[in-house]
Amino acid sequence: MRREAAGEWRGWREATEEALYGPSGFYRRPEGPAGHFRTSVHASPLFAGAVARLLCRVDEALGRPAHLDFVDMAAGRGELVTGVLAALPAEVAARARGYAVERADRPAGLDHRIEWSAGPPQGITGLLFANEWLDNVPVDVAEVDAEGVRRLVLVREDGTERLGEPVTGADERWLRRWWPLPAKAPSPVGARAEIGLPRDTAWAAAVASLDRGLAVAADYAHVAPGRPPFGTLTGFREGRETAPVPDGSCDITAHVALDACAVPGGRVTTQRTALRALGVSGARPPLALASTDPAAYVRALAGAGAAAELTASGGLGDFGWLLQPVGIPTARFDDLLAPGEPRAP
Repeated sequence: MRREAAGEWRGWREATEEALYGPSGFYRRPEGPAGHFRTSVHASPLFAGAVARLLCRVDEALGRPAHLDFVDMAAGRGELVTGVLAALPAEVAARARGYAVERADRPAGLDHRIEWSAGPPQGITGLLFANEWLDNVPVDVAEVDAEGVRRLVLVREDGTERLGEPVTGADERWLRRWWPLPAKAPSPVGARAEIGLPRDTAWAAAVASLDRGLAVAADYAHVAPGRPPFGTLTGFREGRETAPVPDGSCDITAHVALDACAVPGGRVTTQRTALRALGVSGARPPLALASTDPAAYVRALAGAGAAAELTASGGLGDFGWLLQPVGIPTARFDDLLAPGEPRAP
């Protein structure tokens, strides 16, 4: 039931949960996420093609199983899973099963072969891909007060904030390990951190859904010791960054501490590195092609522009990719993002 009292103080985690996923929440809006912000999936079909190539490499590393699963976490309107399945070679596509995981309702017209659910299926053999999912897993925010005490930040529906009780228990232990803030004066008053424990838990549960394969989280990210001193909590509406107001009118997001999320065996790299290893380079086509095949040159030039956006420094290329193998030998795992084709089984 939606809470209408603007004067009610809540932690950011509770407020964000309702603002994004409640009955009148942002992700229930008919236009979907693509109406408000541009992800790698929306930037170019090259992204889905690269993920499809990664799925093919996972398929080879697993010995080409009879059934190959692709799970699209935070699927939006199913754009990524649709694009990946369409980009697969016929032999792989014949064995592939697509799953879209999203808390919003299934969109009309989605391919009937794609299964739609609020949580990932269990016993996955294949690739689970979470593009900009973890940044929308709600978290609480801590701030250092004038006495150097780390306190929860409370918020009202209109976005007004105040400090609450000191951070304690598991949240305090998470901060101490993964995003330490000064606990004693003198300290930077107003220093902030997003408490990423709910994301660690959500990612561990997603990885646990795999029997064999690879889980990938691609997101706005930071790792120790490069945590931002004042946090990253923000909002997006109609393609522009805005103040985070938990009233259902905007997306509310914060960058992800991917190194904290990783379970044993996980590795963090950049989207730039990953996509280049999967054939998305952004290199311009040779000028000679313009005279021999002008149409092909124009297509290649457009593709190079899209690839450059996906791999750009200061933009999408700086996204973090957390790769979490399950049941894949180390040598095979090393092949997944090696330039060129992986070895055959």
